[in-house]
Amino acid sequence: MIANQARSWEQSYTSQAPKKEKKVAVKVHKQGWITKGEKLLYTVVGMGLIIAAIFITSFSSSTDTLNRNIQSLEQTVQHQQVKNEGLLFEMKELSRPERITRIAKENGLTIQNAEVKQASAFNN
Repeated sequence: MIANQARSWEQSYTSQAPKKEKKVAVKVHKQGWITKGEKLLYTVVGMGLIIAAIFITSFSSSTDTLNRNIQSLEQTVQHQQVKNEGLLFEMKELSRPERITRIAKENGLTIQNAEVKQASAFNN
């Protein structure tokens, strides 16, 4: 009998007690700082900038290499011009009429009433 009273008391207590409301957890989705479209746009622009930087760097490098080659060729041409001028001066010194007559006399040749003139090349 005591058990029956306890059951009845428990039923009356639970019916009189305030009912607890079930709380439903609501998940709030935070919106990102940047949208998916903006992320895609920034990625495409970033890749474009990287590709442009690589292209500019390679173009600058090839231009620098070309300039160095041009400078070395100019130096080679300049050295060759100096050599050519030296050889031209030497040719003029060796073809002087006084020198030619002196060498001719040293080798036993004689000049018979003739004037030694500088022969010049006639180019059209």
